[in-house]
Amino acid sequence: MAKYIFKRLLGMIPTLLIIITLSFFIVRIAPGGPFDGERALPEAVKANIEAKYHLDEPVLQQYGRYLFDVVRGDLGPSYKYKDNDVNYYIFTSLPNSAVLGSVAIVLALFFGILFGVMAALYQNSWIDYLTMAIAVIGISVPNFVVAPVLQLVFAMNLGWLPTSGWYTTGEGYATIVLPAISLSLAYFATIARLTRSSMLDTLRSDYIRTAKAKGMKNSTIIMKHAMKGAMLPVVSYLGPAFAGVITGSIVIEQVFRVPGIGKFFVQSSFNRDYTLIVGVVIVFSVILVIMNFFVDIVYALLDPRIAY
Repeated sequence: MAKYIFKRLLGMIPTLLIIITLSFFIVRIAPGGPFDGERALPEAVKANIEAKYHLDEPVLQQYGRYLFDVVRGDLGPSYKYKDNDVNYYIFTSLPNSAVLGSVAIVLALFFGILFGVMAALYQNSWIDYLTMAIAVIGISVPNFVVAPVLQLVFAMNLGWLPTSGWYTTGEGYATIVLPAISLSLAYFATIARLTRSSMLDTLRSDYIRTAKAKGMKNSTIIMKHAMKGAMLPVVSYLGPAFAGVITGSIVIEQVFRVPGIGKFFVQSSFNRDYTLIVGVVIVFSVILVIMNFFVDIVYALLDPRIAY
């Protein structure tokens, strides 16, 4: 296991290098530039600005300079936000997105596993049909539709929760509830369906039939034996799901005015703010790679048949 962990850690380096390289060159191939606006700048002014940010250098030289800065942990200056650098804007907004994403994934895991297990245990009953119908709705309806509906019902009509805002601005922890539910719905639906399918397969396994033949209690069979095997597909889904729940919060953050990283990702795309775009992509990629790494480790702990 230790040898495998070491190899996977080394394997992250070329993966991230490829992502940084592709992101760096793709944003520069796209039409437009960070200093293009409705009114064209005088050539002398534009030349001075480009010289300040080393944009007058050959692209390969810019890439080498940027790669060296990234290795040192410096994501560079923002071309549009003059007050602070990219590190400041990303790492002051990322915790808000991480809190929202973590709450959403916990909700999705808890209710997804609960509903999936219930649907498998009561297969072809009204419980199974109801839970899977809710899961289909969760997969089918996009979160930019779910979010305004939740605002209308629970904030405006019932007045139970605030319509928008965030707890860091002094508006209370209740501001987490609606965006977390909106964000978790699609992931809850996928986890519920994965859990149901995997649990049904596990319950038909030979070792489960052997446990029943020995007279073990159903609760013991489910919790001690079936759950462990049934969780493998769910665990494999968690890596990209956790990264996706943070990157996918861009729309939710806009709807509920959450001061997360999604705002800078959207604005930097419109502004052609090269360093901020690539910086956000790098952060998202690091999250995805790390989560996939942890998923592989948990996989081995859940299933001793897996050998690395």
